[in-house]
Amino acid sequence: MARSPRAGSRVGVVVPRHGHTSVERNRLKRRLRELARREWLPLTRRDGVDLDLIVRARPRAYELSFETLRSALLDAFRRCFEE
Repeated sequence: MARSPRAGSRVGVVVPRHGHTSVERNRLKRRLRELARREWLPLTRRDGVDLDLIVRARPRAYELSFETLRSALLDAFRRCFEE
């Protein structure tokens, strides 16, 4: 994470190919963006800090359910804010 040079927080998503179709990659990107919008952006608004976040998915993320992906992302967010 880095302080955003612009007003407002931004999220970027990097998804590996690993033999998956473009439909599967786009679905995973949409899920990760939605989770960041729901879970991470409200934290930045509450604290009044504008941050840029890059989420890099691992190949096994394709197999995770939405709820499992959510809990993994929330754990990563907590680790970022603890440091």
